[in-house]
Amino acid sequence: MTYCVGVKLAEGLIFASDSRTHAGVDNFARFCKMAVFERAGDRVLVLLSSGGLAATQTVINVLRQRAAMDPPNVWSVGSMFDVANLVSDAMRDIEKRDGAYLESSGLSFNASFILGGQIAGEEMRLFRIYAEGNFIEASADTPFLQTGEAKYGKPILDLAVTATASLDDATKCVLVSFDSTMISNLSVGHPIDLLCYARDSLAVTMRRRFDRDDPYFATLTRQWLTGTRRVFSSLPSLEW
Repeated sequence: MTYCVGVKLAEGLIFASDSRTHAGVDNFARFCKMAVFERAGDRVLVLLSSGGLAATQTVINVLRQRAAMDPPNVWSVGSMFDVANLVSDAMRDIEKRDGAYLESSGLSFNASFILGGQIAGEEMRLFRIYAEGNFIEASADTPFLQTGEAKYGKPILDLAVTATASLDDATKCVLVSFDSTMISNLSVGHPIDLLCYARDSLAVTMRRRFDRDDPYFATLTRQWLTGTRRVFSSLPSLEW
């Protein structure tokens, strides 16, 4: 399983994904689930992937391969909506090719994505693309989108992530949501890949990877736990 989060704020976009994959309890591995297409001054596109690793890697490789071919491709289209459709087309092409073979083994095509970024001349946009190829877009009312093992981190995000939150505060909240998820679900784990995009910058300048021994992440985890216990202890006692 995996956990991926995309957030759209007035100040910019936040993307985060874990790196754990597994095929059974004794076969864990680490793979980056964040793909970036960047042409400074023109566009920044970020894809977070969830689902079967073979399927998601194939989709990303097809997009990279088609990017070197004749338009339309991720470098030529003029809107993020068009990019979302290119991702959907790649997913459907692969499902059409592999679907029958997967079904013969009792499997199904399983790949979903969070896509976000900005193309010059357009506002930032953020999409959640489902395995069927259809998608939804984030809005001021729904500023964050999740895929994968989302239920443990969502309450944390609901507390603090609004469209007007600062990039710094929302980033800390996203990282805490990963900590909460990893405590509750062993199928999500380090390293965590984080990318923050500043609105209208059209360049990636803030990107980090947090491994298990990262001092900042350890401090964040410790202070969140300490603060939560302090608030809990200060709650009024129940009178019977």
